[in-house]
Amino acid sequence: MANRSDRNYLDHADIRIPPPLIYVVGFVLGLLLERAFPVLVLPQTASRVAAVLCIALCAILTVWSIGLFRRAHTSFVPIKPTTTLVVYGPYKFTRNPMYLSLVCLYLGLALWFGMVWALILLPAVIALVQHYVIAREEEYLERKFGAEYLRYKAGVRRWF
Repeated sequence: MANRSDRNYLDHADIRIPPPLIYVVGFVLGLLLERAFPVLVLPQTASRVAAVLCIALCAILTVWSIGLFRRAHTSFVPIKPTTTLVVYGPYKFTRNPMYLSLVCLYLGLALWFGMVWALILLPAVIALVQHYVIAREEEYLERKFGAEYLRYKAGVRRWF
């Protein structure tokens, strides 16, 4: 019998950090840096228009993705088992539309509030999500769905 700490035993991606928390920590760190070391303000009108577009894209991707997962009767929560692959809708263009939606939300809020430090930290946030979340999810999906997931992975980009 496998040990419960054995990642092969788990029927989920073994995500130990809730993905939204990574974005929140990065954003709060950006806010603190912005207060301590203010950077030139972004042009407000252009920033606000871009922010609204980013937040709208976030909403569309989130609602669409969650709806597809519900329709497929599988969990979108990475600490629960995945019962089927969702490969249609936004998943035809990116393997991670929900994480992309969180990037859009983060970007939109940073632009809306003119937080240059948060923008500077965004690549680090994405790298952390890639390393601590997406890599584990991909390993789990390869283990669970084998060739089916590998074909999907070969044909669809990770982000965009």
